[in-house]
Parts: sequence; C-alpha cells; structure tokens
Amino acid sequence: MDELLGKLLSAAGISGHEKEVAAIMKEELEKSCDAVTADNFGNVIGRKGGSGKKIMLAAHMDEIGLMVKYISKEGYVNFIKVGGIDDRILPGQRVVIKAKKGDIFGIIGSKPPHLQKEEEKKQPVKYEDMFIDIGCKNKEEALEKISLGDTVIFEPNCGRLNANLYYGKAVDDRVGCFILLKVMERLKVNAEIYAVGTAQEEVGLKGARTSSFKIDPDFAIAIDTTMAGDTPQTKESESPLKLGEGVAIIMIEASGRGIIVSEKTKDIFIETAKEQKIKHQLAVIEGGMTDGAMIYLNREGVPTAVLSVPTRYVHAPTGVFSIDDVNSAIELVVKAVEKIAKI
Repeated sequence: MDELLGKLLSAAGISGHEKEVAAIMKEELEKSCDAVTADNFGNVIGRKGGSGKKIMLAAHMDEIGLMVKYISKEGYVNFIKVGGIDDRILPGQRVVIKAKKGDIFGIIGSKPPHLQKEEEKKQPVKYEDMFIDIGCKNKEEALEKISLGDTVIFEPNCGRLNANLYYGKAVDDRVGCFILLKVMERLKVNAEIYAVGTAQEEVGLKGARTSSFKIDPDFAIAIDTTMAGDTPQTKESESPLKLGEGVAIIMIEASGRGIIVSEKTKDIFIETAKEQKIKHQLAVIEGGMTDGAMIYLNREGVPTAVLSVPTRYVHAPTGVFSIDDVNSAIELVVKAVEKIAKI
C-alpha cells in the first residue's frame, strides 16, 4: 500500500477533531500548492495558480467515531456516536480513546447473549446499552487515564485484501483526501485551483459550507466514497456499483435531498471519461449526501460534480475499495479540470 494512503487511513480524526489529518493534509499540500492555510473552522485550504476560473476540489477529513460521555463507578465508559453508525456493528469492536496523556485501548462490550432473556435476544442491542471496557477497576482509575469528551476511533487498520483490493479504517473519506493530494501534484492548468480538506462532513457537511462561501468558486468537485453493491444480500437494483469497474459519477444524492447534478456538469465528466478511456460508472444515490450537496447551494449556486470511489462496508470499522477505482478518480479529476479551465 502507498505509504501516504496508509498514513491517511490510520490517522485519527472524528468530526470536529480533525487535527491529526489536517496536519498531514497541510504538509502534503505545501509540496504542490502556492499557499496553504487552515481557516477558523478547521478546513485546510491549498491554492495553486492565480488566474482564470476558480475551481474548488473538496474531500472531507473527518471520520465517524465515538465520544466519552460518562464513566461508571466500576470504571466502564459510556459513549455517544459521532456520525452515522449502525449499532449492530459495535459490540466487540476494538477502539482507541484519544486521551490527553496518550492512546487508551478498549473493547466495546454489552450484556452477553447467554444472559439475555428471550425477548432481549429478539432486539438489536442499542448503543446506549453498550460500554467501553478499558480494564480499569473503578471510576477513579479510569479518570487517571481518560476524560469526558475524549474522542474515540475504531482501532486503525489498513492493508491489501487481495490483488487490487485494499482495506482500512476511515476509507470514507481518507481515500478522497488521497485522491485530492495526488490530483494537486499533477495539475498544471490556467486556473486558480483550491484543494480543500473539509471538516465535519459526517455531521452535516459543515466545513463545505464555510469553505465554499469563503472561496466562492466558479466550479467545484466533491471527491468521496459511495456504497458498492457487489456483496451478498445487496440487490443490483439497490446499487449496481462494483469494485474495480471505475470511479462513480454521481447524478443525484439522497433522492434529491442532496445534490442534483446539472445535465451540463454531468456531461462534462461523462464525455471526458469516454474521450480519455477512463473506467467509470454512473450512480443514482437514494440515501446519503456529500460535501457537494452543500457547495452547490452556496451564494447564487455553484456548478458542482461529485465523484466517488465505490466502497464496501461504508461507515464500518473497516472499508474495502479498489485501488484501480482510486486511480481512475485521479485521472478523471485531472482531465476534467483541464477541460473546465478552458471553458
């Protein structure tokens, strides 16, 4: 696995606490941009070029996670969820509490099924009934290690699953961040390009709102991940996207509650992909939104495209994606921006 990609996948950064990821983004953008800043909201903004159209490229830095809410007298940790997480995936997961004194490892626990009544077994365990076990004998010992408000991430993991398929924590959207950085290394166009690592996407697309207002772009591209449908129990009609079949060009999100990509914008990317023989897929998304949904509503409206890497197990402790789709996304963004800069 590429060293930078692995570094991004492993970094900690739940919504509102993207500092570690932001440091990586800033360091890497400084290699390719004329100027790099961090705004008041926590977005990292790199600028390249100083004339022509203003084109904004955005990928969000934050990941889903947890936060310490309460510590019981026995030393167990109650938590809240930050971002959309299915309660059913939580029991037994290994987590890392990012405490001020250093990382504290823990296991998410719940009442064992052997001790549950028949009625309890029929219901999925709610996160409110779970806890994090950090191996402390009481609250006093736990408070020596952690504090209320400490952020919690799933245990970092990344690597190659098989052939061109890779896995990792926070694939959503560190893969997008990686694409953004690689695109900026390659771009040489007569335009003013802004590369933005956005904050707090998972909790309301917030960083995209503030950064796009500041930049006021003529055109924007949001780079993210989306749900692959090539797994058991998922019907092709629910998601025809497959790993290794190319970057997904999004046409609509959340049945229209998110972005509705204009025909003109959509055609630019489809035509570019065909002209350059870039592998791609078309996607109509029934649920879920990206930064594009916020950017395209800014000021008087911004022509915005959304490109996504199909991913298995989105919003889980580990996602799976194809590096081929990552490379097709990089290629399509570069070639499309070259075309947009000349329009």
